[in-house]
Amino acid sequence: MAAERANRGLYDARNEHDACGVGFVVNIKGRKSHDIIRRGLQILVNLDHRGAVGADPLVGDGAGCLIQMPDRLLRLWASERGIELPPLGRYAVAMCFLPVEGKARAVAVQHIEHYVRTEGQSLVAWRDVGVDLTGLGVRVIETMPFIAQAIVAAAPDIPDQDA
Repeated sequence: MAAERANRGLYDARNEHDACGVGFVVNIKGRKSHDIIRRGLQILVNLDHRGAVGADPLVGDGAGCLIQMPDRLLRLWASERGIELPPLGRYAVAMCFLPVEGKARAVAVQHIEHYVRTEGQSLVAWRDVGVDLTGLGVRVIETMPFIAQAIVAAAPDIPDQDA
């Protein structure tokens, strides 16, 4: 049966392998929708048993959703702060898990900014990421990093390409 299906659509039997703890929801035409996010969150709920939970049921490895660039959300955020974003496809957002302590965080930020410049790109802005601590154990909260996004503009000589 696999050989029969191998040449249909996106199915390829060579890609069959275990991926325990991974879910995937997509619109094949690349259309963004809240329904895709809702279904992705349901996958996370369904995979609760894969959370690598230890003796404290409120401590696990964490989980998340990888989504397309939320350009409208970022443009709204940027416009509220007088920041101009490059066109969609000409900027990236780096998720940065930084030290909580101020001096150590400043050093980490300096390193990130240095390497952005070294690579010929430019930093557009830093965006602090809000977190919801509901349901997290004390130990998780005590060891949680400061989470920020570095918005980086592509240099003019960087070609637009699919990820």
